[in-house]
Amino acid sequence: MHSPARPFILGLLPLNRLALTLTALIPMRLAFITSLLPNGKADTGFEIANACLLDGLREAGCEVTMFGFLRQDDTAAPPPGSVVLDRLVIENAVASPLQKMLWVAESFRLGLPVISAKLATFGEKRLLEALDRHGPFDGYIVNSAPVAGAFPSVLDRPSLLVAHNVEHASARENAVTAGGLTGLLYRREARLLEAIERAALASARFTWCLAEEDRTKLGLVDEARSAVLPLLVPSARALPDVEPEHDIGLIGTWTWQPNLVGLRWFLDEVAPRLSEGMSIAVAGRLPPGFKSNLIHVSLLGRVPDATAFLAGCRTVALASRNGTGIQLKTIETFQLGKPAVATRSSVRGLG
Repeated sequence: MHSPARPFILGLLPLNRLALTLTALIPMRLAFITSLLPNGKADTGFEIANACLLDGLREAGCEVTMFGFLRQDDTAAPPPGSVVLDRLVIENAVASPLQKMLWVAESFRLGLPVISAKLATFGEKRLLEALDRHGPFDGYIVNSAPVAGAFPSVLDRPSLLVAHNVEHASARENAVTAGGLTGLLYRREARLLEAIERAALASARFTWCLAEEDRTKLGLVDEARSAVLPLLVPSARALPDVEPEHDIGLIGTWTWQPNLVGLRWFLDEVAPRLSEGMSIAVAGRLPPGFKSNLIHVSLLGRVPDATAFLAGCRTVALASRNGTGIQLKTIETFQLGKPAVATRSSVRGLG
């Protein structure tokens, strides 16, 4: 990533030569406020994008302190330069039905989308106290609109918003594909997230998007207050020379609803049309109880090395059907030089 701190600096300081010279000489201290802290291995698109952001900021000379949460079952030590706010169950895939019901109840009590209510239970006052205890900071990076919804007072400070996706648009798509009571809850999420995004964009001094399409959908026309960051996958490396084990490979975090929609479409509509002699492997975290009745489909779950898995596939299927933002797995596939077949949604936001 090319000097992502520069547009943030322009958003915080007067645009003059003295301000830019001082910033080059005196490193900025930034607080990076996120949901989940890295746990040693970035294997979701959100975590990969975060790694790109953090690496770029630090390469630009910024001193970055991360504030966020650990999963309850995380055994890895928190990364250097991070402050663990608490341990929480955040991901739907590992939550019990009772936990999900409690999330929904709390979201109605707080008037927040579920995705923000999960974090807001920590308490905004406690977060601000933690920021002040480890500060002072020159700027605050709020890593996604749901985080802004949980802790809106942070945006009263010199702040930058990272818009990983157009959150309300993704929730609206989820409502269509889910249907029933779940669809009604997603429609509520979409309505609340749209209001949160609008307020956060108005309050933040600068916004980073990961795709020009998202910047357009969010109505960010002022180039003095927003920019698009082109991301590269830092972990991509040369493919090992191995004999392919599978004809077609799919990899992703399938517990995320937009990804799951694409996987189900591929297994229901595409895979049955392929010869049973053509082996299909699906790698990545799957919802509990997820199955396929096709004999030529193998569900591998999480694999220890995503690059090694891709090396063992003749072709990669990029099967996204909806969602916003960019697909980090698409970028990784292209960087590795793997042959791929992709839906239009899988290459959204890419030139």
